[in-house]
Amino acid sequence: MSKGLSGSRAQTLVDAFYHVKDQQLLNEFRNRMAKMDQRAQLAAASGIDDEGVLDRLIELDIGPETLAALAVIPLIQVAWADGKVQSEERKAIIRAAQESSVKSGGNQYLLIDYWLDKKPGREMFEAWEHYIQALCQQLEPDEIVELKHDVLTLARKIARAAGGMLGIKSKISKAEREVLDQLEKFFHA
Repeated sequence: MSKGLSGSRAQTLVDAFYHVKDQQLLNEFRNRMAKMDQRAQLAAASGIDDEGVLDRLIELDIGPETLAALAVIPLIQVAWADGKVQSEERKAIIRAAQESSVKSGGNQYLLIDYWLDKKPGREMFEAWEHYIQALCQQLEPDEIVELKHDVLTLARKIARAAGGMLGIKSKISKAEREVLDQLEKFFHA
């Protein structure tokens, strides 16, 4: 009886075991690669390079498209703070969008371009506010700090893009300052 257990049946058992183990290892490898790919896409869309924050965004099922919108909406809001989008603000937003992997001529690009010509309704900004507040409830304090820093750094860059007159006035207008202050508060709520 023991002779039957040591021959081809034993080899079949060993092969099956290692096949299952190989499949598990292969699946783990594929999952790690997919996560690295998602991380790279999120980093490109957001400019965030902290792997912990990126992994947390992946866990929360936030894709690059959502993150690109998350980054661009406050920029649009700052640009419209003075009632019209300045040429330099427009260029800065387009540049920021392209750096966030928004392809020129693509749907996201066309939408951003449209928003730069026609001010979006308040409901879009309210949706962003609610989204960022809900997201902050899911993130750790250090992740919130990182996200806030990235979003506000870009928003301030847009606010300074139009600049003051002859360097005498502040590069950030009062209306833009109010929008920046308001944006900052949403990360505490």
